[in-house]
Amino acid sequence: MRLIFEIAVTHIAGRGRQTLVAVFGVAVGVGFSIAMAALMQGGQDDFVEQLINTMPHVEITDEQRTARQQPAETVFHATEIFGLRPREDRRGIINPTAARSWLEAWIPGRLAPDLKLQGVIRYSSREVGASVIGIEPVAERSVSPIIGDFVEGSFGALAAGGNNIVIGDTMAKRLGAGLNDTVAAVSSEGLTRNFKIVGLFHTGTTARDEGEAYVLLKNAQILSARTNAINEIRIKLANPDDAPVVARRIEAELGYRAEAWQEANESLLEALVIRNVIMYTVVAAIMLVAGFGIYNIISTITHEKARDIAIMKSLGFAEADMQRLFLLEGVAIGAGGSALGWLLGFSLVYALSLVRFELAATGQEITRLPIAWSILHYAIASGFALSSAAFAGYLPARRAARLNPVDIIRGAT
Repeated sequence: MRLIFEIAVTHIAGRGRQTLVAVFGVAVGVGFSIAMAALMQGGQDDFVEQLINTMPHVEITDEQRTARQQPAETVFHATEIFGLRPREDRRGIINPTAARSWLEAWIPGRLAPDLKLQGVIRYSSREVGASVIGIEPVAERSVSPIIGDFVEGSFGALAAGGNNIVIGDTMAKRLGAGLNDTVAAVSSEGLTRNFKIVGLFHTGTTARDEGEAYVLLKNAQILSARTNAINEIRIKLANPDDAPVVARRIEAELGYRAEAWQEANESLLEALVIRNVIMYTVVAAIMLVAGFGIYNIISTITHEKARDIAIMKSLGFAEADMQRLFLLEGVAIGAGGSALGWLLGFSLVYALSLVRFELAATGQEITRLPIAWSILHYAIASGFALSSAAFAGYLPARRAARLNPVDIIRGAT
C-alpha cells in the first residue's frame, strides 16, 4: 500500500499545473458551498427564532377541532339530522380558573389568559377595525415580546389600571390620534367604552401594528358583556420543541383546540425544508462540475501511463491494485481541494459576518447578516467533494485495471 501511495504522489506531482487547477476547482466549490450553506442556514435560524419569540409556543382557544356530535349521533349508528339550528355559545373556555390551575401545575413554562374580541376603534370621525385583546399585564409580560416594542408610552401604564389602552403606531396614524388622546372602542355587541391611549407600539408586522389594541382583561369582559370569561390561553415553554407534545396533552384533557407553533406555521417550515433540498442540490451540482476536472486529470494520467501500468501488472500488481492506485489519486485531489476549500469557506463566512446594513424602512439600528457557524456545513461540503472525486477517479481506475499488459507491450491499440 505504501508503494501504491508513492506512485500516486509521483503521478499527481508529474502534472502539477493540471493538478493545481483541479484542486482549486474543488476548493472554490467547497468554499462557496460552505458560505452559501452558512448564509441560508443563518437566515433560516433567524426566521425560526423570530417565529418562536413573537408568537406563543402553544395557543389554546375556545374552539374545538371537530364539531360537537348531537346526542342522537352518539347513540345510533345511522342518523339523519336536518333543520337544526345550533345554539350560540359565547361562554369561552369553561371554568377558566380550574383550567389555568391545571396547566400551571405541570407545564414547564409560562402562560397568560386573554379575551380577544372583534370591534372598532373610533377617534373623531375616523374608525379602524381592530382586535381588542383583554390581558393581565403581569402575566402578559412573561409570554409576549411586545413589551420591548413601544415607541411612545409604556406597557407599565396599562398595568396602572383604569380605562387605558395601548395600540399600534400605524393604527394611531390612521386614526390621527396620539399619546394621551381618548378613543372609543365599540364591540360587535354594540357596547361602547372610552379609553385613554397610554402607549404606542411598533412590532414591524403591519397586521398587528394597525389591527391590535390591548386593554385590561376586566375592561374587555365588560365591553363584550362576558363576565369572568376568557377565550384564549397562550403558553411559552422552556423548550419550544416540546410544543407538539404539550399541545396534544392539553387538547386530550381539556377538549379545546391547542395549536403548537409548528402546526401554526406548518407551510412555512415545509418551505424551509424544500429550500434546504434545493441548496444541497446546488452544492452537489457544483461538486459534480469540479469532479469533471478530476476525471480529466486521472483519465489523462491513465492514458499516458499505459506502458507503466503494463509493466506493473507484469511485475505482479493485481487489477485491484491498479484500481486502488488511480482511485487514490482522485481522492487525494478531492481531499486537497476540500482542505483548501475549508480555508476559503471560513474566510468567506467571516467576511459575510462583517457585512452591516441598516433597515431604512423601520429605522432600526445597524445589524449584520444572519450567519450560522456549523462544522456540519464543512463536513457536508467535503463529503460531496470526496464523493465526486472518488466517482471521477473510479471510472478511469476501472479502465486502467482492465488493460491487458501483453497488448500494451506489443504496441496494440
